[in-house]
Amino acid sequence: MSSHPGPRTDDIAHSDHARQTATALQGWYDVPSGLWRTTGWWNSANCLTVLVDWAFLAGSKTGGFDVAGIVANTFNNAQQASFTTHKTLSATGLIKSAYEFHSTSKRGFSEFLNDFYDDEGWWALALIRSWDVTHEDDYLDMAERIFDDMQTGTDATCGGGIWWSKERAYKNAIANELYLTVAASLANRVRDSKERYTQVAVDQWKWFKQSGMINDDNLINDGLRIERDGSCVNNGLNAWSYNQGVVLGGLVELSKATGDRRYLDEATDIATAAIALLSDSNGIIHEVDRCEPNCGDDGSQFKGIFVRNLQYLHRAAPHDVFRTAIHKNAHSVWAKNRNTKNQLGIAWTGPPGLGGGPNAATHSSAMEALVAALTI
Repeated sequence: MSSHPGPRTDDIAHSDHARQTATALQGWYDVPSGLWRTTGWWNSANCLTVLVDWAFLAGSKTGGFDVAGIVANTFNNAQQASFTTHKTLSATGLIKSAYEFHSTSKRGFSEFLNDFYDDEGWWALALIRSWDVTHEDDYLDMAERIFDDMQTGTDATCGGGIWWSKERAYKNAIANELYLTVAASLANRVRDSKERYTQVAVDQWKWFKQSGMINDDNLINDGLRIERDGSCVNNGLNAWSYNQGVVLGGLVELSKATGDRRYLDEATDIATAAIALLSDSNGIIHEVDRCEPNCGDDGSQFKGIFVRNLQYLHRAAPHDVFRTAIHKNAHSVWAKNRNTKNQLGIAWTGPPGLGGGPNAATHSSAMEALVAALTI
């Protein structure tokens, strides 16, 4: 009779750490709105995503945590929380979002749609991952409707791609990576439309590679500058961590949809370059321009998005560099960046109170490292 070893100590610790930080995240959860206080609209989509990713990876080890109930409440209530969105772009390409709440309006961002295609993409991915956990068809149906609206933002300017907003003034990396990732993710989940979504994703990645946004170091700058003659060139703005991240998840999904592992090779090249850029001498990830601790609600979300998508890639194409990065950052977050309430701050080297935090953005971002550690 063969025997099986029990769970490793690290496995037990990672599971417990993720559960404790999930509980702490919900300290910011506002049940009536279905959103997370102290942060913005698109950030709340990422708060939801880290919870459902944790539930997906942890399974029964969530300790009775009602993730499905949180998803349902957010799905029903967040659309009714009425905001006006304002976004500005800094000289380095850092987006700053502001949301003005309107208590008298009957409807908010109905069907999770607003004037920014990147906001829509974040919610589409959150709902797709929610479907992965709950298999509630309303979530996948809504993601398809969001994608249909995103698709209206594409045109031939710069040879293709999607605009950042409905003002059609800027084509940037994050909106286009989200468009790729939503299309490829739907291809793997909506059987009747697999061919359509796969073709969109294939064409989008082909355009993205030729757009100029990927620089000679295999890193992705923020976006494109449209010249007077109509040509488009890399604008040279910062290679933010989330721009190196979302594309990884998109290529994982595209590889699955097509059966072509070359997409995983391309993702691996970007991921290894990004880890080298983002990591300090101890292997801990910092935002590319070292804006910490003053990255704002938008920038403080970025690193977690990178690590989330790095773990997606690691699960599809395991790599020692990825495993080491995830392990080191998860350890540092828990050991150095956690207050007595298990809340996590912006700098993964700590201390957690830097920049006036923690808040729901810094916490959910750092929690991504702990969730990612469940895969190693």
